Amino acid sequence: MKNTTLVIMAAGIGSRFGGGIKQLTPFGPSGEIIMDYSIYDAIKAGFNKVVFVIRKSMLDDFKAIIGNRIEKLIPVAYAFQEMDDLPDGYSVPEGRVKPWGTGQAILACRGIVQEPFAVINADDYYGQDAFYKVHDYLVHTAPQHDSKYHFCMAGFILKNTLSENGGVTRGICRLDENGALTQICETHNIIKTADGAAVLSEDHTLTPLDPDGLVSMNFWGFTPDFIEILENGFAEFLSAMKGNELKAEYLLPTIVDDLLKKEQVTLSVLPSADRWFGVTFKEDTPVVKQAFADLIAQGIYSENLFG
Repeated sequence: MKNTTLVIMAAGIGSRFGGGIKQLTPFGPSGEIIMDYSIYDAIKAGFNKVVFVIRKSMLDDFKAIIGNRIEKLIPVAYAFQEMDDLPDGYSVPEGRVKPWGTGQAILACRGIVQEPFAVINADDYYGQDAFYKVHDYLVHTAPQHDSKYHFCMAGFILKNTLSENGGVTRGICRLDENGALTQICETHNIIKTADGAAVLSEDHTLTPLDPDGLVSMNFWGFTPDFIEILENGFAEFLSAMKGNELKAEYLLPTIVDDLLKKEQVTLSVLPSADRWFGVTFKEDTPVVKQAFADLIAQGIYSENLFG
């Protein structure tokens, strides 16, 4: 069987969560964190390696809370996303406090990931369907003898991804007639409304969105050459961020959208009807705990996940 890796991005600081490391917050009845459920689903789907992308300062906590347990079930590796991990000739701007975004997170996996891989966020629950679909794509999609890259993405229904507690950022997807992605638009401050969903602007006007449209939740399927793309593009990104050095981020949706515009990639969107949930805000915590309790009551998970 072809080897496949699950890369979990967990280096984010989580400023809107109200303090603490949200990726390590227990939500399940036996102390499970969200990553436990994602890893459980990934193993069931056929992934046979896990790479955690974290900050070096989190390593001891990470190993104690999840890493030491998970390495008994599946091979585990760590990649470190740090602000000062930059190409030659670049330095961290004075006043910068956060890493450089999800593109840099995956770039931190260079030399560690050398097989087809999926990418997810540590603090998002995606459901089991997406893991099976992305794994099957990575394993069974034959290499294409053309000049394009061939990647995939799990697509989620917008109304299934909204928070009751504030605006969220989603990658709004536009597809062609064959279900391939033609554009991904990173859209900020999407809120739940009586009619479904809308973008709330700074002047408090609402721009309605299709609640049944597909969005990206940073669940990607890539081949190893994507890491080379990231490496080549990171220096370009750093050179072009003049005036926004403290906040600019090298983001996967933007990187993929640029590849689409240049017609360098075909990206298959694999729709999932599963309900997403996550912990963008502290107030999301009881909702997420109840959601896992409901899944356990339905028999999807046991009360002691790996017991």
